[in-house]
Amino acid sequence: MTSLTAIDFTETDLDALAGAAGKLAILVTDDGKLDPAGRRVNRLTKGAVARLVDSDRWGKVKVGEGFTMGFPAGLEAKALLVVKLDRRPSVAEARKAGASLAKFKGKGALTICTGATTRIAELALGLVLRAYTFDAHKSGDKTELEGALIHCAKPDEAKADLGAAMAVAEGVVFTRDLVNEPSNILTTQEFADRLEAMKDLGLEVEVLEEADLEKLGMRTLLAVGQGSESPSKVVVMSWNGGGKEKPLALVGKGVVFDTGGISLKPAAGMENMTMDMGGAGVVSGVMKTLALRKAKANVVGLVGLVENMPDGRAQRPGDVVTSMKGDTVEVINTDAEGRLVLCDVMWYAQERFEPTGMIDLATLTGAIIIGLGHENAGVFSNNDDFCKAFLKSAEAEGEGAWRMPLGAAYDAMLKSRVADMKNVGGRDAGSITAAQFLQRFVKDETPWIHLDIAGVASVKSDTTLAPKGATGWGVMALDRLIRDEYEE
Repeated sequence: MTSLTAIDFTETDLDALAGAAGKLAILVTDDGKLDPAGRRVNRLTKGAVARLVDSDRWGKVKVGEGFTMGFPAGLEAKALLVVKLDRRPSVAEARKAGASLAKFKGKGALTICTGATTRIAELALGLVLRAYTFDAHKSGDKTELEGALIHCAKPDEAKADLGAAMAVAEGVVFTRDLVNEPSNILTTQEFADRLEAMKDLGLEVEVLEEADLEKLGMRTLLAVGQGSESPSKVVVMSWNGGGKEKPLALVGKGVVFDTGGISLKPAAGMENMTMDMGGAGVVSGVMKTLALRKAKANVVGLVGLVENMPDGRAQRPGDVVTSMKGDTVEVINTDAEGRLVLCDVMWYAQERFEPTGMIDLATLTGAIIIGLGHENAGVFSNNDDFCKAFLKSAEAEGEGAWRMPLGAAYDAMLKSRVADMKNVGGRDAGSITAAQFLQRFVKDETPWIHLDIAGVASVKSDTTLAPKGATGWGVMALDRLIRDEYEE
């Protein structure tokens, strides 16, 4: 698993720039005016920076992006990166600039001179998130950024601001590592062990084993995992930083590998099903962030950990299983297993914790990818105010989210001849009928959001803040929601 880049700050020392080892980066405002650091580097490079800024090529560089000069004359650095940035950058622009600096990952440290630039913590967050690599299972040299020294006007203030940003980064990285991990490594037991280790951060962590789940009546969850050698589990993580208030509940689907069960998936692309625990990964990352930044809120994170395998004990299409709530479900398709995991855990969360609100996350349907692609998660909710608060948080953090409809006509598609409901409603509106299934397990008084993250949890090409693979989508948005709406 990757480690976070070591970041330190120092007061700007113009004389030190000439001898900076490794790689050097400076920030130039989009109006082309050089600050003292830029002017010093320009003199050292005999006007190279000014010639770049005055060139047509610089005009084509977007705000937040940069231009690299290899082995610049007059500097000890092996490379100089000149990044274009607004004098008062937005959060997104500062993070994008940090992501541009991550191009310098590899052997050697990075020296960054920010001049008078604001949002240094956001720049550092962008750097760390984009520098992420997952090379735990590769031999040879690693490609991580070894460290960064940031020259700025007020290093002590920058260090103070960095703490919260790095708590978020830790949560995102933890989520990415979990989602990227192969399933022969990240078994249900290994997943639970990694979550139990977070007790050292102050989280309360409880693992419910199969005997506990059987006693609670979680038969829909247990039915999903009954064909696997890996035992099914539910892990409950509690952060109690907000007094006596009832908690917000986060519930994550944790299918560590999904073959589709008896309704076997096609072979092509099945290797991607290592990411089918993405919802549980996000919940875990949020809980880590809350603990690291000592959030003044009460939040409980629950994840259902199972593996969906097709052996002689596996559930079959046509089986009828009984949920913890007591409702019966006719299993039409064993590949629609995530909702069977979530419905039991959601009911348990409400029965035990009586939460002020509940958000579930799952890589639930391929249909949401057809509808929204890889730019937005699907958002379903029974409460307009709750949903608006989340969408506002997602927009503020640059994490795409789009509200989808619910309705009685969609719910009627789940009608079963032999049970209280079917687990699928057909191909039409597949992501909506999945949400309608889950809504049947939401109590009337519980504000609820369902996030279908199948399109955003892992991507096949680089994004601004993440390399291809796991993105950690949702950690930043949910942390922002908790800060804005739940902190005392």
